[in-house]
Amino acid sequence: MNEQVCSHLAAIETVRQPERLECEECVKIGARWVHLRTCQTCGATLCCDSSPHRHASKHARDEQHPVIASAQPGERWLYCYPDDAIVGY
Repeated sequence: MNEQVCSHLAAIETVRQPERLECEECVKIGARWVHLRTCQTCGATLCCDSSPHRHASKHARDEQHPVIASAQPGERWLYCYPDDAIVGY
Protein backbone atom coordinates (compact mmCIF):
# COMPACT_ATOMS: atom_id res chain seq x y z
CA MET A 1 0.00 0.00 0.00
CA ASN A 2 1.46 3.34 -1.07
CA GLU A 3 0.99 5.91 1.71
CA GLN A 4 2.43 8.83 -0.30
CA VAL A 5 -0.20 11.46 -1.10
CA CYS A 6 -0.46 12.11 -4.83
CA SER A 7 -1.75 15.36 -6.34
CA HIS A 8 -5.22 13.83 -6.92
CA LEU A 9 -5.58 12.88 -3.25
CA ALA A 10 -4.09 16.17 -2.07
CA ALA A 11 -6.76 18.04 -4.08
CA ILE A 12 -9.63 16.50 -2.06
CA GLU A 13 -10.82 19.16 0.39
CA THR A 14 -14.12 17.59 1.48
CA VAL A 15 -14.81 13.87 1.24
CA ARG A 16 -18.06 13.11 -0.59
CA GLN A 17 -20.26 10.66 1.29
CA PRO A 18 -22.68 8.26 -0.43
CA GLU A 19 -26.28 9.38 -0.84
CA ARG A 20 -27.41 5.71 -0.79
CA LEU A 21 -25.63 2.53 0.21
CA GLU A 22 -26.13 0.77 -3.11
CA CYS A 23 -24.30 0.52 -6.44
CA GLU A 24 -26.19 2.74 -8.87
CA GLU A 25 -25.25 0.55 -11.86
CA CYS A 26 -25.86 -2.82 -10.19
CA VAL A 27 -29.35 -1.66 -9.19
CA LYS A 28 -30.10 -0.92 -12.87
CA ILE A 29 -29.18 -4.45 -13.97
CA GLY A 30 -30.31 -6.37 -10.90
CA ALA A 31 -26.78 -7.40 -9.92
CA ARG A 32 -25.16 -7.83 -6.50
CA TRP A 33 -22.07 -6.10 -5.15
CA VAL A 34 -19.50 -6.79 -2.43
CA HIS A 35 -18.36 -3.33 -1.22
CA LEU A 36 -19.15 0.22 -2.27
CA ARG A 37 -16.99 3.17 -3.30
CA THR A 38 -17.98 6.82 -3.82
CA CYS A 39 -16.45 8.86 -6.65
CA GLN A 40 -14.91 12.02 -5.27
CA THR A 41 -15.45 13.92 -8.53
CA CYS A 42 -19.18 13.37 -9.12
CA GLY A 43 -20.47 11.53 -6.04
CA ALA A 44 -21.56 8.33 -7.83
CA THR A 45 -21.60 5.31 -5.50
CA LEU A 46 -20.52 2.15 -7.29
CA CYS A 47 -19.24 -1.37 -6.57
CA CYS A 48 -15.62 -2.30 -5.86
CA ASP A 49 -13.23 -4.52 -7.82
CA SER A 50 -14.16 -7.53 -5.67
CA SER A 51 -17.68 -7.23 -7.10
CA PRO A 52 -18.51 -9.01 -10.38
CA HIS A 53 -19.06 -5.84 -12.44
CA ARG A 54 -16.36 -3.55 -10.95
CA HIS A 55 -18.39 -0.44 -11.68
CA ALA A 56 -16.24 1.98 -9.63
CA SER A 57 -13.00 1.29 -11.51
CA LYS A 58 -14.83 1.24 -14.86
CA HIS A 59 -16.33 4.65 -13.99
CA ALA A 60 -12.90 6.00 -12.99
CA ARG A 61 -11.42 4.92 -16.35
CA ASP A 62 -14.35 5.98 -18.54
CA GLU A 63 -14.97 9.33 -16.86
CA GLN A 64 -11.38 10.07 -15.85
CA HIS A 65 -12.46 10.56 -12.24
CA PRO A 66 -9.36 9.42 -10.34
CA VAL A 67 -10.31 9.27 -6.64
CA ILE A 68 -12.80 7.14 -4.72
CA ALA A 69 -13.64 6.87 -1.04
CA SER A 70 -14.79 3.74 0.69
CA ALA A 71 -18.54 3.92 1.25
CA GLN A 72 -18.42 1.09 3.78
CA PRO A 73 -19.55 2.06 7.29
CA GLY A 74 -16.54 2.50 9.56
CA GLU A 75 -13.99 2.73 6.73
CA ARG A 76 -12.32 6.10 6.16
CA TRP A 77 -9.91 6.01 3.22
CA LEU A 78 -9.42 7.51 -0.22
CA TYR A 79 -7.82 5.73 -3.17
CA CYS A 80 -6.36 7.18 -6.38
CA TYR A 81 -6.59 4.82 -9.37
CA PRO A 82 -3.95 6.43 -11.65
CA ASP A 83 -1.33 6.70 -8.91
CA ASP A 84 -2.28 3.52 -6.98
CA ALA A 85 -2.16 5.59 -3.79
CA ILE A 86 -4.28 5.30 -0.66
CA VAL A 87 -4.65 7.54 2.36
CA GLY A 88 -6.82 7.47 5.46
CA TYR A 89 -8.84 10.52 6.47
